[in-house]
Amino acid sequence: MNNLESLRSITTVVADTGDIDAIERAQPQDATTNPSLILKSAQDERYAPIFDEALGAAGGKVERFQDLLAVGFGRRILDVIPGRVSTEVAARLSYDTDASVAKGRELIRLYEESGVSRDRILIKLASTWEGIQAARVLESEGIHCNLTLLFSFAQGVACGEAGVTLISPFVGRIYDWYKKDRGVDDIAIADDPGVASVSEIYNYFKKFDIATEVMGASFRKADQVAALAGCDLLTIAPNLIDELASRDGELPRALSPEAARSQTIERMDIDEASFRWHHNNDPMAVEKLAQGIRAFHADAEKLAAFATARVGV
Repeated sequence: MNNLESLRSITTVVADTGDIDAIERAQPQDATTNPSLILKSAQDERYAPIFDEALGAAGGKVERFQDLLAVGFGRRILDVIPGRVSTEVAARLSYDTDASVAKGRELIRLYEESGVSRDRILIKLASTWEGIQAARVLESEGIHCNLTLLFSFAQGVACGEAGVTLISPFVGRIYDWYKKDRGVDDIAIADDPGVASVSEIYNYFKKFDIATEVMGASFRKADQVAALAGCDLLTIAPNLIDELASRDGELPRALSPEAARSQTIERMDIDEASFRWHHNNDPMAVEKLAQGIRAFHADAEKLAAFATARVGV
Protein backbone atom coordinates (compact mmCIF):
# COMPACT_ATOMS: atom_id res chain seq x y z
CA MET A 1 0.00 0.00 0.00
CA ASN A 2 1.23 3.50 -0.80
CA ASN A 3 0.41 6.70 1.10
CA LEU A 4 -2.28 7.77 -1.38
CA GLU A 5 -4.08 4.43 -1.20
CA SER A 6 -3.87 4.55 2.58
CA LEU A 7 -5.23 8.10 2.67
CA ARG A 8 -8.12 7.19 0.40
CA SER A 9 -9.19 4.47 2.81
CA ILE A 10 -9.99 7.06 5.51
CA THR A 11 -10.37 10.42 3.68
CA THR A 12 -12.09 11.54 0.48
CA VAL A 13 -9.37 12.79 -1.88
CA VAL A 14 -10.27 15.82 -4.00
CA ALA A 15 -8.22 17.21 -6.91
CA ASP A 16 -7.39 20.91 -6.57
CA THR A 17 -6.93 21.93 -10.21
CA GLY A 18 -8.67 23.07 -13.37
CA ASP A 19 -6.53 20.74 -15.48
CA ILE A 20 -9.01 18.10 -16.63
CA ASP A 21 -6.31 15.71 -17.86
CA ALA A 22 -4.58 15.88 -14.46
CA ILE A 23 -7.89 15.20 -12.72
CA GLU A 24 -8.51 12.16 -14.90
CA ARG A 25 -5.05 10.78 -14.07
CA ALA A 26 -5.45 11.38 -10.33
CA GLN A 27 -8.93 9.74 -10.20
CA PRO A 28 -10.24 11.76 -7.24
CA GLN A 29 -13.76 11.54 -5.86
CA ASP A 30 -14.40 15.30 -6.17
CA ALA A 31 -12.67 18.34 -7.68
CA THR A 32 -12.37 22.02 -6.81
CA THR A 33 -11.75 25.04 -9.02
CA ASN A 34 -11.27 28.75 -8.44
CA PRO A 35 -10.70 31.78 -10.72
CA SER A 36 -6.92 31.36 -10.58
CA LEU A 37 -7.06 27.71 -11.64
CA ILE A 38 -9.57 28.42 -14.41
CA LEU A 39 -7.44 31.30 -15.71
CA LYS A 40 -4.48 28.93 -15.98
CA SER A 41 -6.48 26.24 -17.76
CA ALA A 42 -8.26 28.70 -20.06
CA GLN A 43 -4.87 29.65 -21.52
CA ASP A 44 -4.09 26.00 -22.28
CA GLU A 45 -4.94 25.15 -25.90
CA ARG A 46 -6.16 21.71 -24.84
CA TYR A 47 -9.18 23.44 -23.33
CA ALA A 48 -9.77 26.00 -26.07
CA PRO A 49 -13.13 24.42 -27.04
CA ILE A 50 -14.51 25.08 -23.52
CA PHE A 51 -13.28 28.66 -23.68
CA ASP A 52 -14.63 29.27 -27.18
CA GLU A 53 -18.01 27.74 -26.37
CA ALA A 54 -18.44 30.08 -23.39
CA LEU A 55 -17.23 33.04 -25.41
CA GLY A 56 -19.65 32.29 -28.23
CA ALA A 57 -22.65 31.91 -25.93
CA ALA A 58 -21.89 35.00 -23.81
CA GLY A 59 -23.08 37.55 -26.37
CA GLY A 60 -20.24 39.90 -25.52
CA LYS A 61 -21.23 40.08 -21.84
CA VAL A 62 -18.16 39.62 -19.64
CA GLU A 63 -19.97 38.44 -16.52
CA ARG A 64 -22.01 35.89 -18.48
CA PHE A 65 -18.82 34.66 -20.15
CA GLN A 66 -17.17 34.11 -16.77
CA ASP A 67 -20.20 32.17 -15.51
CA LEU A 68 -20.42 30.05 -18.64
CA LEU A 69 -16.69 29.32 -18.57
CA ALA A 70 -16.79 28.22 -14.93
CA VAL A 71 -19.77 25.97 -15.64
CA GLY A 72 -18.14 24.69 -18.81
CA PHE A 73 -15.06 23.56 -16.92
CA GLY A 74 -17.26 22.15 -14.17
CA ARG A 75 -19.27 20.07 -16.64
CA ARG A 76 -16.13 18.65 -18.25
CA ILE A 77 -14.65 17.83 -14.85
CA LEU A 78 -17.84 16.01 -13.87
CA ASP A 79 -17.39 13.80 -16.92
CA VAL A 80 -14.21 12.32 -15.37
CA ILE A 81 -15.06 12.16 -11.65
CA PRO A 82 -17.84 10.33 -9.80
CA GLY A 83 -18.56 13.05 -7.23
CA ARG A 84 -18.94 16.82 -6.99
CA VAL A 85 -17.24 19.88 -8.41
CA SER A 86 -16.98 23.26 -6.66
CA THR A 87 -17.72 26.37 -8.72
CA GLU A 88 -16.91 29.77 -7.29
CA VAL A 89 -19.04 32.89 -6.96
CA ALA A 90 -17.21 36.02 -8.17
CA ALA A 91 -14.87 37.39 -5.50
CA ARG A 92 -16.19 40.92 -6.02
CA LEU A 93 -19.48 39.77 -4.44
CA SER A 94 -17.82 38.58 -1.23
CA TYR A 95 -19.40 41.35 0.87
CA ASP A 96 -22.85 41.32 -0.76
CA THR A 97 -25.18 38.63 0.58
CA ASP A 98 -28.06 39.22 -1.84
CA ALA A 99 -25.82 39.34 -4.92
CA SER A 100 -24.01 36.18 -3.80
CA VAL A 101 -27.33 34.36 -3.40
CA ALA A 102 -28.41 35.50 -6.87
CA LYS A 103 -25.12 34.37 -8.41
CA GLY A 104 -25.30 30.98 -6.68
CA ARG A 105 -28.80 30.47 -8.05
CA GLU A 106 -27.66 31.51 -11.55
CA LEU A 107 -24.74 29.07 -11.57
CA ILE A 108 -27.04 26.24 -10.49
CA ARG A 109 -29.53 27.24 -13.20
CA LEU A 110 -26.80 27.03 -15.85
CA TYR A 111 -25.73 23.60 -14.62
CA GLU A 112 -29.28 22.29 -14.50
CA GLU A 113 -30.03 23.65 -17.99
CA SER A 114 -27.10 21.58 -19.25
CA GLY A 115 -28.43 18.45 -17.54
CA VAL A 116 -26.28 18.46 -14.39
CA SER A 117 -28.03 17.83 -11.07
CA ARG A 118 -27.47 20.38 -8.30
CA ASP A 119 -26.45 17.50 -6.03
CA ARG A 120 -23.16 17.30 -7.96
CA ILE A 121 -22.34 21.00 -7.49
CA LEU A 122 -20.91 22.91 -4.55
CA ILE A 123 -21.29 26.67 -4.85
CA LYS A 124 -18.06 28.17 -3.56
CA LEU A 125 -18.24 31.38 -1.51
CA ALA A 126 -15.66 33.36 0.46
CA SER A 127 -16.02 32.92 4.23
CA THR A 128 -16.96 36.52 4.94
CA TRP A 129 -19.95 37.08 7.22
CA GLU A 130 -21.95 38.01 4.11
CA GLY A 131 -20.78 34.92 2.22
CA ILE A 132 -21.72 32.68 5.14
CA GLN A 133 -25.22 34.20 5.30
CA ALA A 134 -25.60 33.74 1.54
CA ALA A 135 -24.71 30.08 2.02
CA ARG A 136 -27.35 29.79 4.75
CA VAL A 137 -30.01 30.94 2.24
CA LEU A 138 -28.73 28.75 -0.59
CA GLU A 139 -28.56 25.66 1.62
CA SER A 140 -32.21 26.23 2.60
CA GLU A 141 -33.02 25.96 -1.13
CA GLY A 142 -31.14 22.70 -1.59
CA ILE A 143 -28.08 24.37 -3.12
CA HIS A 144 -24.98 22.95 -1.45
CA CYS A 145 -22.09 25.28 -0.62
CA ASN A 146 -18.33 25.15 -0.11
CA LEU A 147 -17.05 28.04 2.03
CA THR A 148 -13.53 28.93 0.99
CA LEU A 149 -10.78 31.37 2.04
CA LEU A 150 -11.28 30.12 5.59
CA PHE A 151 -8.48 31.01 8.01
CA SER A 152 -9.99 31.61 11.47
CA PHE A 153 -11.78 29.43 13.97
CA ALA A 154 -14.62 31.98 14.06
CA GLN A 155 -15.17 31.52 10.33
CA GLY A 156 -15.38 27.76 10.80
CA VAL A 157 -17.84 27.96 13.68
CA ALA A 158 -20.07 30.43 11.82
CA CYS A 159 -20.14 28.13 8.78
CA GLY A 160 -21.15 25.19 10.96
CA GLU A 161 -23.93 27.21 12.59
CA ALA A 162 -25.18 28.27 9.13
CA GLY A 163 -25.52 24.62 8.09
CA VAL A 164 -23.18 24.81 5.09
CA THR A 165 -22.31 21.53 3.40
CA LEU A 166 -18.53 21.90 3.38
CA ILE A 167 -15.71 24.25 4.41
CA SER A 168 -12.18 24.59 3.02
CA PRO A 169 -9.65 25.76 5.65
CA PHE A 170 -6.48 26.90 3.84
CA VAL A 171 -3.53 25.03 5.36
CA GLY A 172 -0.79 26.30 3.04
CA ARG A 173 -1.71 29.98 3.14
CA ILE A 174 -1.76 29.93 6.94
CA TYR A 175 1.63 28.20 6.90
CA ASP A 176 2.98 30.83 4.47
CA TRP A 177 1.87 33.71 6.71
CA TYR A 178 3.46 32.28 9.83
CA LYS A 179 6.69 31.44 8.01
CA LYS A 180 6.99 35.08 6.99
CA ASP A 181 5.90 36.36 10.39
CA ARG A 182 8.47 34.20 12.20
CA GLY A 183 11.21 34.84 9.63
CA VAL A 184 11.86 31.13 9.05
CA ASP A 185 12.21 28.91 5.99
CA ASP A 186 10.03 26.10 7.32
CA ILE A 187 7.83 25.11 10.24
CA ALA A 188 7.84 21.57 11.63
CA ILE A 189 4.62 19.65 11.07
CA ALA A 190 4.06 19.31 14.83
CA ASP A 191 4.03 23.12 15.09
CA ASP A 192 2.37 23.88 11.73
CA PRO A 193 -0.40 26.48 12.34
CA GLY A 194 -2.23 25.46 9.15
CA VAL A 195 -2.44 21.83 10.20
CA ALA A 196 -3.47 22.93 13.71
CA SER A 197 -6.27 25.13 12.31
CA VAL A 198 -7.89 22.29 10.37
CA SER A 199 -7.51 19.91 13.32
CA GLU A 200 -9.16 22.38 15.71
CA ILE A 201 -12.17 22.93 13.47
CA TYR A 202 -12.52 19.22 12.68
CA ASN A 203 -12.46 18.29 16.38
CA TYR A 204 -15.00 21.01 17.22
CA PHE A 205 -17.43 19.85 14.54
CA LYS A 206 -17.19 16.19 15.55
CA LYS A 207 -17.42 16.98 19.26
CA PHE A 208 -20.72 18.82 18.78
CA ASP A 209 -22.11 16.68 15.92
CA ILE A 210 -22.01 19.53 13.41
CA ALA A 211 -22.72 17.99 10.00
CA THR A 212 -20.57 20.40 7.95
CA GLU A 213 -17.76 18.53 6.21
CA VAL A 214 -14.17 19.72 6.70
CA MET A 215 -11.91 19.75 3.65
CA GLY A 216 -8.31 20.82 4.25
CA ALA A 217 -7.02 22.81 1.27
CA SER A 218 -4.04 24.72 -0.12
CA PHE A 219 -1.20 22.38 0.79
CA ARG A 220 2.47 23.22 0.36
CA LYS A 221 3.93 19.76 1.06
CA ALA A 222 2.82 16.16 1.28
CA ASP A 223 3.65 15.94 4.99
CA GLN A 224 0.88 18.48 5.69
CA VAL A 225 -1.57 16.21 3.91
CA ALA A 226 -0.34 13.18 5.87
CA ALA A 227 -0.74 15.08 9.16
CA LEU A 228 -4.47 15.46 8.44
CA ALA A 229 -5.18 11.85 7.43
CA GLY A 230 -8.71 11.05 8.57
CA CYS A 231 -10.12 14.50 7.82
CA ASP A 232 -13.45 14.32 5.98
CA LEU A 233 -11.91 15.48 2.69
CA LEU A 234 -8.57 16.88 1.53
CA THR A 235 -8.21 18.81 -1.73
CA ILE A 236 -4.73 18.25 -3.10
CA ALA A 237 -2.80 19.56 -6.11
CA PRO A 238 -1.87 16.89 -8.70
CA ASN A 239 1.89 17.08 -7.94
CA LEU A 240 1.27 16.26 -4.27
CA ILE A 241 -1.15 13.47 -5.21
CA ASP A 242 1.65 11.99 -7.32
CA GLU A 243 4.12 12.36 -4.45
CA LEU A 244 1.81 10.55 -2.04
CA ALA A 245 1.34 7.77 -4.59
CA SER A 246 5.13 7.37 -4.80
CA ARG A 247 5.53 6.91 -1.04
CA ASP A 248 5.25 3.35 0.25
CA GLY A 249 3.54 2.55 3.54
CA GLU A 250 0.34 3.14 5.48
CA LEU A 251 -0.50 6.55 6.93
CA PRO A 252 -1.49 6.63 10.60
CA ARG A 253 -4.90 8.18 11.21
CA ALA A 254 -4.39 11.68 12.67
CA LEU A 255 -8.05 12.74 13.00
CA SER A 256 -11.12 10.73 13.98
CA PRO A 257 -14.61 11.45 15.34
CA GLU A 258 -13.94 9.19 18.33
CA ALA A 259 -10.81 11.08 19.37
CA ALA A 260 -12.58 14.41 18.87
CA ARG A 261 -15.51 13.46 21.10
CA SER A 262 -13.15 12.56 23.94
CA GLN A 263 -11.65 16.07 24.00
CA THR A 264 -12.62 18.83 26.40
CA ILE A 265 -13.93 21.59 24.13
CA GLU A 266 -16.31 24.45 24.95
CA ARG A 267 -19.08 25.35 22.53
CA MET A 268 -18.79 28.82 21.04
CA ASP A 269 -21.80 31.11 20.68
CA ILE A 270 -21.50 33.12 17.47
CA ASP A 271 -23.47 35.97 15.97
CA GLU A 272 -22.38 38.75 13.64
CA ALA A 273 -20.80 40.86 16.38
CA SER A 274 -18.86 37.99 17.97
CA PHE A 275 -17.83 36.70 14.54
CA ARG A 276 -16.36 40.03 13.55
CA TRP A 277 -14.68 40.45 16.93
CA HIS A 278 -13.04 37.01 17.04
CA HIS A 279 -12.05 37.08 13.38
CA ASN A 280 -10.60 40.59 13.77
CA ASN A 281 -8.44 39.36 16.65
CA ASP A 282 -6.63 36.98 14.28
CA PRO A 283 -4.30 39.20 12.20
CA MET A 284 -3.32 36.32 9.94
CA ALA A 285 -6.95 35.52 9.10
CA VAL A 286 -7.86 39.15 8.43
CA GLU A 287 -4.90 39.63 6.10
CA LYS A 288 -5.22 36.32 4.23
CA LEU A 289 -8.98 36.62 3.69
CA ALA A 290 -8.65 40.10 2.17
CA GLN A 291 -5.60 39.07 0.16
CA GLY A 292 -7.37 35.98 -1.18
CA ILE A 293 -10.42 37.94 -2.28
CA ARG A 294 -8.25 40.49 -4.05
CA ALA A 295 -6.19 37.78 -5.78
CA PHE A 296 -9.23 35.86 -7.04
CA HIS A 297 -10.77 39.09 -8.32
CA ALA A 298 -7.53 40.06 -10.08
CA ASP A 299 -7.44 36.69 -11.86
CA ALA A 300 -11.08 37.09 -12.89
CA GLU A 301 -10.15 40.46 -14.43
CA LYS A 302 -7.19 38.86 -16.23
CA LEU A 303 -9.54 36.20 -17.59
CA ALA A 304 -11.86 38.89 -18.95
CA ALA A 305 -8.92 40.67 -20.57
CA PHE A 306 -7.70 37.40 -22.07
CA ALA A 307 -11.15 36.78 -23.58
CA THR A 308 -11.23 40.26 -25.07
CA ALA A 309 -7.80 39.78 -26.62
CA ARG A 310 -8.79 36.40 -28.06
CA VAL A 311 -11.63 37.83 -30.08
CA GLY A 312 -9.52 40.81 -31.10
CA VAL A 313 -11.87 43.44 -29.68
